[in-house]
Amino acid sequence: MGKKKGISEWKTPGKYTPSPIGGQALLEGVMMRGKRSTAVCCRDEAGKLVLYTERNPERKKWYHRMPIVRGTVAFFSSLASGVKYIGKSADVYAGSAEDAKLGKGGMIFAVALALVLAVALFIVIPTFVWMGIDALFHLETHLSPTVHILVMSLVKGVLKVIVLILYLLVTSRLKDIRRTYMYHGAEHRTINCYEHGMQLTVENVQRCSTRHARCGTTFLFYTVFLSIIVMAFVTWLLSFAGITTVGMQAAAHGAGRFLYNLIIMGVGLCSIPVVAGLSYELLRFVAKMPDNAFFLIFKAPGFALQALTTKKPDDGMAEAAIAAFSKVLEMDADPSVPTVDFYEMTMKDARAYLEKTYADAGIEDKSEADWMLCAVLKVKRNELGHINKLDKESAQLLIKYAEERASGKPLDYVTGESDFYGIKLHVTEAVHLPRPETETVALEAVRLIKERGYSTALDLMTGSGCIAALIAEKTNAEVTASDISEEALAVARGNLPERVKTVLSDMFENVGGSFDIIVSNPPYIRSGELDGLQREVTCQPRIALDGGADGLDFYRKIAAQAPDHLNAGGALVLETGYDQAADVVALLKGAFCDIKVIKDIGGRDRVVTAVKK
Repeated sequence: MGKKKGISEWKTPGKYTPSPIGGQALLEGVMMRGKRSTAVCCRDEAGKLVLYTERNPERKKWYHRMPIVRGTVAFFSSLASGVKYIGKSADVYAGSAEDAKLGKGGMIFAVALALVLAVALFIVIPTFVWMGIDALFHLETHLSPTVHILVMSLVKGVLKVIVLILYLLVTSRLKDIRRTYMYHGAEHRTINCYEHGMQLTVENVQRCSTRHARCGTTFLFYTVFLSIIVMAFVTWLLSFAGITTVGMQAAAHGAGRFLYNLIIMGVGLCSIPVVAGLSYELLRFVAKMPDNAFFLIFKAPGFALQALTTKKPDDGMAEAAIAAFSKVLEMDADPSVPTVDFYEMTMKDARAYLEKTYADAGIEDKSEADWMLCAVLKVKRNELGHINKLDKESAQLLIKYAEERASGKPLDYVTGESDFYGIKLHVTEAVHLPRPETETVALEAVRLIKERGYSTALDLMTGSGCIAALIAEKTNAEVTASDISEEALAVARGNLPERVKTVLSDMFENVGGSFDIIVSNPPYIRSGELDGLQREVTCQPRIALDGGADGLDFYRKIAAQAPDHLNAGGALVLETGYDQAADVVALLKGAFCDIKVIKDIGGRDRVVTAVKK
C-alpha cells in the first residue's frame, strides 16, 4: 500500500489522549493488552481471523507500584508473555501441520536461544570489540581512569546501537519477519487511531502513524542509552575498589584486561534489571507527555528506529489489529464477557458474525440467526439467552452453516432439518422444503379424518413426508405416501413411522386401492415465473415446483384421476397458490361437491377441499 497524501509517520492527526492498551506484533497477528484483559487476533491458513482472549491477573502487589521495580517486573513479565503469545500465534500459523507447532519444549528452547543471542549481540560482541580497540591503542595508559571508563561506556554504547540497527536491517529483509513488522505497524496505527479520537475502522486506522511512543523498539533505544550511563557509573564505582584495567593488569599480568572485561560484562548482565526498570519509567513518562513538537524531541530517536521495525500494513492486518483492540475494550469494560480460545466464539460475537454475514448476503430475515444457533447448539430458542459462548466445534459449524446460507442455500438445507408443526424432519436437496402454509393443508386433512372417521389416507407427491408425518402423528388412519422421486422417498421414509407405506409412483400410476382421503401439495408455480423467484426457492427441486405454463397441470391430472382412487364420500385436500384457488375449484366441480376454500395463517387462499360425489 503506497503512502497516502496527508499521512505523517511521525504524528497522527487529532488530539492525543493516552490509552492503557498496548500491543505486540505476532506471526500473522497482533496481541493487544489492556488493564484487565488480553486479546490475540491471528489470521489462519484459510485466511480467517481467529481470536484468543484471557483475563489479566490483578496487580495488587507492592512491586507493581514501586518505581523502577515495577519496570523490572514488567520487563520480565512482558518477555514471558510475549513468548507465550508468539507461541500461540505460531500454532495458528502452522495450521494443520502438527509437527510444525512449537509446543512447550519448543517455546523454552526458543526463549533460551533468544536470550543467548541477545547476550551475544549486545554484551559479548561489544565487549570483545572494545577489548580489541583498548589493546590496540593502549588507552588505559593514555587516559585517566575516569576518562577511560567514560570512553569505554560510550564506545560500547555506540557498538550496541550499531549492532541493533544491523540486526533490525537484516531481519527486515526476511519475508516472514517483514510481515511481522507490518503487523507491528498495524498495531501502532490502531492504538494511535483510538488515542486520537477516531472511530476504529480500517480506513481511519490506515490514516494514522506507524510510530508510537510506547513501542518496544523505543524501549530498546532507552535501554541502550541508559545502559551507557548506568555502566559508566557502576564502572566508576568499581574503580574505587581497584577494579580497573590497569589494576587488573598488575594483578593478573597478561590476563588482566580479559579478566577486567569479563567482570564488567558480568556486571552488565546483573544491571539489566535496573536498566530495564529505568527505561520503563522513562518510556512511561515520555508516552504520557503531550503530542507536541517539544516532546517529539524525546520521542524522535525511538521513532527513527521504529522505521526499521514498523512497516505499512495492508488492510487485512489493520482488520486483525482492530479486532484484538476492540475485544480488549469490550472485556475491560465488561467483566462478564467470557474468555475464548482460538476458534471459539462468545455468543455476542457469534450474533455479530451472523448479522454481518446475513447483511452482506442480502438476507433480511434476522430471526434466522436464532434458528441457526439453535441448530448448531442443539437447544431450544428460549435457551439461547443462557449460553455465553460456543466451543470450537460449535463455532466452526456455525461458520460453515453461515457461509452455506450466504451462498443462497435455504437454512433448512444447510442444517438438514425442518420443523413442521413441531415435528422435526430431516431434509436434503432432493425434496421441496416444508413451509408453514402447508401446515394448514395437513391440519385440515387431520380435521376431516377425525370428524368423518376416515381410516385410510394417501399423501400424493409426499416429498419430505411432512403431511403424511403429521397425519400419522395426529390420527390412527392407515397412511400411504407416494412420490415419483426415489431420492425424495428415501428422505420421507426416514421421517415417517414404520406403519406408513411408501410407494414410488408417477401420480397414481403405481398406487393401488382406494382411500378415504387424498391430500396433496402438488407443484403449482407457473413455468415462466420460476427463474424470477428468490434463489432460496430456485435451488429446490424443479420437479417439485414447476406446475406448467399456468401452474395447473397437476391439478388437472388430480381432478381427472383422484375419483377413481377415492371411496364413496371420500375427500380431497389440495394446497394451491395464493391466486389459484378459483381455478382449482372450477376443475373439481365435475366430480366433486361440497368444495371449500380455506385461508392460511396469512389470510391468503391456500387450501381447496372437496368431497367425491
